Amino acid sequence: MHRKKAEKRIFSLGYKCVAGIDEVGRGPLAGPVVSACVALDPGHVFKDKELKKIRDSKLLAEKTRERIYDLLMNEEIDIGIGFCPEKMIDKVNIFQASFLSMQAALENMLVEPDYVFIDGKFRLPDCPIRQEAVIGGDNKIFVIAAAGIIAKVTRDRLMRKWHEHFPQYGFDRHKGYGTRLHEEMIKLHGPSPIHRKSFSPVSNWSRL
Repeated sequence: MHRKKAEKRIFSLGYKCVAGIDEVGRGPLAGPVVSACVALDPGHVFKDKELKKIRDSKLLAEKTRERIYDLLMNEEIDIGIGFCPEKMIDKVNIFQASFLSMQAALENMLVEPDYVFIDGKFRLPDCPIRQEAVIGGDNKIFVIAAAGIIAKVTRDRLMRKWHEHFPQYGFDRHKGYGTRLHEEMIKLHGPSPIHRKSFSPVSNWSRL
């Protein structure tokens, strides 16, 4: 990954607050979509060298993600987190739900960024902030990768909490994704309140 190369390019154009947005949780059968927005200013210097390990969250071990998450949350940087719950996903579809969670993350920032990198090929609709959509951005843009780690750890922790309410589904193990165990438990017990009823095979086994 180029260390903040993209951010430096934008700062050189006169922008003062550059952010990255990433989301996790499009594919699972249960739980919300979670997005995070991480912003930097030109003069920020990270206090911990461990943050040099920031890259696509999928390439990091769980313990490394957790450690980087905690370090980021202790930095003097602006972080916003947004959620779109399963009921809204069923109502509007997963594509629109992802936009809603990203917009919520942006709105939960303390200071509005003046330039935003977004992971993927789509920009946020009806957003007045200058945006740049980057395919594979979590492998290319530092602030997107940081946002992806925040979103991933936030969602994983949330799913572990849901496991305490619905232990029969094994949310602590698969985090809501469609593993064989998960599908077998849905078939056996029926969907829980946090399952996405519009998603197959949940829709096939719904007892509602």
